[in-house]
Amino acid sequence: MQRTISFVAILLVACVAIAAAEEAKKLNVPPNGFTALFNGKDLTNWKAGGNVAEHWVVKDGVINYDAKGRSLTTEKDYGDFILYVDWKIAKGGDSGIYLRGVPQVQIWDRKEGSGGLWNNKKSPSKPLVAADNPVGQWNTFKIEMKGEKVTVHLNGKLVVDNTPLDTLKGREKGPILLQHHGNPLWFRNIFIKEL
Repeated sequence: MQRTISFVAILLVACVAIAAAEEAKKLNVPPNGFTALFNGKDLTNWKAGGNVAEHWVVKDGVINYDAKGRSLTTEKDYGDFILYVDWKIAKGGDSGIYLRGVPQVQIWDRKEGSGGLWNNKKSPSKPLVAADNPVGQWNTFKIEMKGEKVTVHLNGKLVVDNTPLDTLKGREKGPILLQHHGNPLWFRNIFIKEL
């Protein structure tokens, strides 16, 4: 009986490990027509000079940020695009995705929800609905940048509908930044399609 219980326990652990390995294989693989900005292994495509690489560390197919240092910036500049990014924050977390080098599609732990264009003063800034998953769970942005207007889906729900990003001020291209406010952050599955 004891041997049977031990065998079942070992079998369960093996099954969990196999399932985790299969899930890891699916991470950071871009859909058709998209390019992976994050390869799941290192910070290729990102400016990792200075002390950036000390604080943005890749582990198990995820970019882990330890709440120190600067924001993470793409090597390349982008104009019009569709961007997918999975993100996760801790309780009280605050972050954002800069488009063309300027602020920002908001990520945070607040009741109104993430995805709004926080720095807008003239155009709408708040998300249409709160669509965040509970803190500590993964969320997925689909961000479409066309001209000076942004459309954002969060976890499949429309939160920003073809709204001007006021901070662009005619900027046609710029880098994408994973912004920080001194909180731990996690990112994965970062895919882009230039339009």
